Amino acid sequence: MARKTAHDDPLAPVTLAVGQEDLLLDRAVQQVVAAARAADADTDVRDLTPDQLQPGTLAELTSPSLFSERKVVVVRNAQDLSADTIKDVKAYLGSPAEEITLVLLHAGAAKGKGLLDAARKAGAREVACAKMTKPADRLAFVRGEFRAIGRSATPEACQALVDAIGSDLRELASACSQLTADVEGTIDPAVVARYYTGRAEASSFTVADRAVEGRAAEALEALRWSLATGVAPVMITSALAQGVRAIGKLASAPRGARPGDLARDLGMPPWKIDRVRQQMRGWSADGVATALRAVAAADAGVKGGGDDPAYALEKAIVAIARAARSQR
Repeated sequence: MARKTAHDDPLAPVTLAVGQEDLLLDRAVQQVVAAARAADADTDVRDLTPDQLQPGTLAELTSPSLFSERKVVVVRNAQDLSADTIKDVKAYLGSPAEEITLVLLHAGAAKGKGLLDAARKAGAREVACAKMTKPADRLAFVRGEFRAIGRSATPEACQALVDAIGSDLRELASACSQLTADVEGTIDPAVVARYYTGRAEASSFTVADRAVEGRAAEALEALRWSLATGVAPVMITSALAQGVRAIGKLASAPRGARPGDLARDLGMPPWKIDRVRQQMRGWSADGVATALRAVAAADAGVKGGGDDPAYALEKAIVAIARAARSQR
């Protein structure tokens, strides 16, 4: 979820939204606009791209109004502003106008860093809108969505939704809204499965889970569904590699270690430790080595080393499923 600084007044003179997650950037803008219109229903909102904000434009937009109207000026992709316009913005930061809220959306990378630093130095309210690359962050996002709506969802249901939908925050947010609108009571895994079973079966991680559990037929079925619905083969080999490596890591971890310590040392969330523990039954050290070789061969196959990526993946899945039963 977007993280905000301690200075969290949406009507602060300047709000700086930093990151590349479009949903969070849009929500940062919406929050400011909603607060401004709550204070003044006639608030004028100007939403501008870099090509629309030429030198002198900001001065015109922020000049005193005869009627002292409230105004919100949104500048998207601020890192792409011209050098002259950046000078205008920096000058404005030193003396912002009353009744005007400036919202700067910045990607947060090196480009345009001078403007980013200037806004921070001027004391701008900052909202972090970085891409959520970690599954744990997306899981926290889903929990936060249900909490914000005022509905209860079990941890297993939240995890099932992330597994089914993937990394697109807009789709995750939409799914949370749909479930809360359509379903009464606590949202559990059965509800998620009823609405999103097709998506869940198409998940590359579902393919990997079934393979490392030794369930070859189910893994192959999930693979075919995944490929039919447009999941990239390289994403499936990545998920297979992560699944096998997780088993190897946990198998080599000290016996008797606490889940929290394992999660920290192995870089896995606690829920994944429990899942991998269940999956690793039947695995041997030789089995892990065999499975990793199969994944490497599949990876080469889907990246141009073979004529049929689907066949390369099927072959790897069968090999991994067999390796999962090496101690059974």
